[in-house]
Amino acid sequence: MPNAKIVCVVGPTACGKTKLGIALAKKFNGEVVSCDSMQIYRGMEIGTAAPTKEEMDGIPHHMVGIADPSESYSVARFVETATACVDDIFARGKLPIIVGGTGLYLDALVAGRSFAKGDGESEIRRKLKDRVRQEGIEVLHKELAQIDPPSAARLHLSDEKRILRALEIYYETGQTMTEHDEESRKIPPRYDAVYIGLSFENRADLRALIDQRVDIMMQRGLVEEVQRLLSANVSRETTALQAIGYKELLSALDGERSMEEAVEEVKLRSRQYAKRQLTWLRRNKAIHWILWKKERDFSHAMQVSTEILTSEGLRYF
Repeated sequence: MPNAKIVCVVGPTACGKTKLGIALAKKFNGEVVSCDSMQIYRGMEIGTAAPTKEEMDGIPHHMVGIADPSESYSVARFVETATACVDDIFARGKLPIIVGGTGLYLDALVAGRSFAKGDGESEIRRKLKDRVRQEGIEVLHKELAQIDPPSAARLHLSDEKRILRALEIYYETGQTMTEHDEESRKIPPRYDAVYIGLSFENRADLRALIDQRVDIMMQRGLVEEVQRLLSANVSRETTALQAIGYKELLSALDGERSMEEAVEEVKLRSRQYAKRQLTWLRRNKAIHWILWKKERDFSHAMQVSTEILTSEGLRYF
């Protein structure tokens, strides 16, 4: 439903997006669409902080636990599936509330961005992978620099997946990734988004809450969750098991470090991720920020959010 108004609750990890999104859904007759690149995987509820049935409080949640951890879930696939969810929510007379901190996925969903053709199992991709093994990624990166200099400049040599994707797009369509992205940006956004952003006035308070959340995940059984995924023959090389929390605990289970060291690494990586999330989100000047003080005051956040949404013409029940 192009140009329809949606609500987006955004912010760094551990800032309370899930709780506020559910409260807004209850008040504004909405349903939640998760915009988290890891919550899409089944069996990873603890490490991704996916909402429990009790936390959902009767509010339907979409895009949570819909994919097998062995799958590679792309942003293009996310946009296609999430768009269908959003449009279905509209069709039933309800308000879609997008909740999550994966900025790339969120921006692509709101924009309704199309993606260049390309299949991870295509013949072109297989040939490119063979070339990486035979020639090395440096050769293919130099090739990309000749074809699409802006994309090559953005991509580090360690980002093999996106280097291959950029080359695949060119060899399959004759259009560079830069050209495709520029064309996509000229298209008006699919949805009219109202953004509510959550964070802390003092960054130290966010860091402390992230550390506390990791400790809670460990208490809830994150180690056992990782072991269950391994027992289900989920490859260690999958995107799912490269996620923060899983990769570090795997190394501890392999005896490469102590569990205590792994947990400290999870905390560090989570704090670094939160910083990257904020950097991404701050480029969006349309976000209405609610900055927590020492503690998160959801009553205040609901009051402010309600004022913002009603000023945008949304009605609550």
